[in-house]
Amino acid sequence: MKAGVLVLGGTGEARALAAALAGRPEVRVISSLAGRVTDPRLPEGEVRVGGFGGPERLADWLREQGIQAVVDATHPFAERITASAVRATAAAGVPLLILRRPGWRQEAGDDWHWTSSLPEAAASLPGLGRRVFLTSGRQGLSAFAGLDDLWFLIRTVDPPDPPLPRRSHLLRDRGPYTLDGERALMRHHRVDVLVTKDSGGTMTMAKLAAARELGLPVVVVRRPPLPEAPTVRTTEEALTWLQHLA
Repeated sequence: MKAGVLVLGGTGEARALAAALAGRPEVRVISSLAGRVTDPRLPEGEVRVGGFGGPERLADWLREQGIQAVVDATHPFAERITASAVRATAAAGVPLLILRRPGWRQEAGDDWHWTSSLPEAAASLPGLGRRVFLTSGRQGLSAFAGLDDLWFLIRTVDPPDPPLPRRSHLLRDRGPYTLDGERALMRHHRVDVLVTKDSGGTMTMAKLAAARELGLPVVVVRRPPLPEAPTVRTTEEALTWLQHLA
């Protein structure tokens, strides 16, 4: 019988892990996607789209499917999914590993302003700039809706949830992005401050380099704290953990 591994995915690391496991005849890999992104990049192996209905139902599903390990490789800000995975795996007696890519590191010339939430990021903007490049994802943008004196360039993959800032332009696009492209975009829209989450990775990192070159302040939202669970930073480390588990 194949060993069942559930990968809670949606990230590049999750797709890489699923691809590595899909080539192993002794492993049945199932990737779970939340279904919040239209036309997502599908990983190799089996794919399940949509929520489980809470940690109790996820625990039942793990038992029914004979899952022997769960790897949470979701986005660093998907804290609700991670919390549900912690509770479900504990209830089902299934080992859990959290795979989180490292956050971004500030470099010489950066003017970063760290905040703990989107509302805190919104509150910091009036003193930093008037034309905002908002790249924090499509959820939680209501925190910026009351800033009528500012103008926003909002970039998301899918249509954002309302309400949105009154003075704004929506740009739907998907990374990876280039330094030349990000620099040209900021200049074209006369952006004078960037807002982002500390997502890490290389797909969207070019905006930070462009802001550095243009001398723009960057408001960075910190990641939520991780729960107490085994945690690794790379796909290779996750594969090693699974091998030791086997």
